Amino acid sequence: MTHQDDHIFITKTLEGEVNAFAVLVDRYKHMVYTLSFRMMKTTEDAEEIAQDVFLKAFQKLNTYKGNSKFSTWLYSITYHRCLDMLSRKRKQITHYASEIQEEITEEKTASILEAIEADELKGQLEHCIQQLREEEAFLVTLYYLEEQTLEEIAELTGMTKNNVKVKIFRSRKKLYTIMASQLPKDIVARYERN
Repeated sequence: MTHQDDHIFITKTLEGEVNAFAVLVDRYKHMVYTLSFRMMKTTEDAEEIAQDVFLKAFQKLNTYKGNSKFSTWLYSITYHRCLDMLSRKRKQITHYASEIQEEITEEKTASILEAIEADELKGQLEHCIQQLREEEAFLVTLYYLEEQTLEEIAELTGMTKNNVKVKIFRSRKKLYTIMASQLPKDIVARYERN
């Protein structure tokens, strides 16, 4: 799906063809649900947020300016809706053990992420990502799995590009620590030598 294809269906929806919006929902429902689940950690909350996101997107579609990809705009709505729900529920954010002392290079972590994307380890990666704090899981998913740029993530979260970069770096370090403690030692050892 291209940026231009989205605009065709957006235009049709704004012209009154409500069924055109169903195509956009179908294209992005899985990703909106996945991002919601990353932050909310429950199926029920993720489903509720996904419904809210598409309802809000439909209601506010005329405010979409087209300066960014439609998916970025939709992810921004998802992110802010998750923050709203987390705030309302006043969930306590789980604190993790102190960060590891050794310096972890970006290349080492990226190599492990590439290895984990293999089909047989994908479920383990999902499990490790779920152990990150909500925002950390969201940022890691957008950057590594959805391949959003730092600029796009900054735009949808309202953070500065440098703040996003720092948060992704810290999240990556935490993810590496989780992976190192839970994945088979031979996989982790392979990449520690890099």
